[in-house]
Amino acid sequence: MDIIRCTNVTKRYGKLRALDNVTLNVQAGKPIALIGPNGAGKTTLMSVLSGFIKASNGSATVCGKQPGHASLKSKLSTLPQDALFDPNFTVGSQLKLYAKLRGIANAKKEVQRVLALVQLQDKINSKPTDLSHGMRKRLLIAQALLGQPELILLDEPTAGIDPPNAKLIRDLITAESNNTTFIVSSHNLDELEKVCETVIQLVDGKLVSQGPISDEASEQGFLTLVTDSDALQSINKLSGLISVNQNQMSDYIVEFDAVTHQHFHITLLQQLADDNIRYKRLINGRTLEEKMYRLDQAT
Repeated sequence: MDIIRCTNVTKRYGKLRALDNVTLNVQAGKPIALIGPNGAGKTTLMSVLSGFIKASNGSATVCGKQPGHASLKSKLSTLPQDALFDPNFTVGSQLKLYAKLRGIANAKKEVQRVLALVQLQDKINSKPTDLSHGMRKRLLIAQALLGQPELILLDEPTAGIDPPNAKLIRDLITAESNNTTFIVSSHNLDELEKVCETVIQLVDGKLVSQGPISDEASEQGFLTLVTDSDALQSINKLSGLISVNQNQMSDYIVEFDAVTHQHFHITLLQQLADDNIRYKRLINGRTLEEKMYRLDQAT
């Protein structure tokens, strides 16, 4: 089932095209990453889908309805990056109001449920100003989860928070993805790679790519080696090596002949051990950042 359909969606601000003929279909299912540099059109696309703004041209549907349709208040939830709670009212009272606005019958019970999901049930009578930044982010996630919507759009849900809070949000997205489709926009590609299975990339308002983050058929001849040591000489010793390069993070991107050297990764690890070179991680395939960086270079 296509939970989102966009056909030639364009959004203009004067001469600027924030979205430029974006056509895509998104099926309900596992979390989806929405990526692109600043000004790529990510927030604009989310705003069009949410019904916050109207497209200049083209058409879009969400859960089979036009953006802004009254029935979507129970099916679609959006968490903007700069969303805030009113500092003058308690967490519980605000969530209860939002639950009622979404048409939830037993608002009190639903508030208790979502606060338990984000592990903030003991903060129901607190005001947002009493909470840490990470807790406030989790509180906003709780708001987005009210009523178990079919689709949740999250804009930078882990921006600026510490690792424990970021992990809790990642784990929650993974757990709730059995009931809800998440589209997560972020500049932190490492975070996205941990929770998302597919990726949509925008550049200058245009759709550049849409597909799986990990494609075993195309990635089986690549390894990403993360190490603080100079491993180039060790890698170059290996039979089956096609090429080795370093990305902007100084990680080694190793391309090898996967047909004739199926156990290349084992040979590589053994060579590193023989040369007393310690490594941090060895990734099968290229990281999302590396794949997208290469794609940007080609466009």
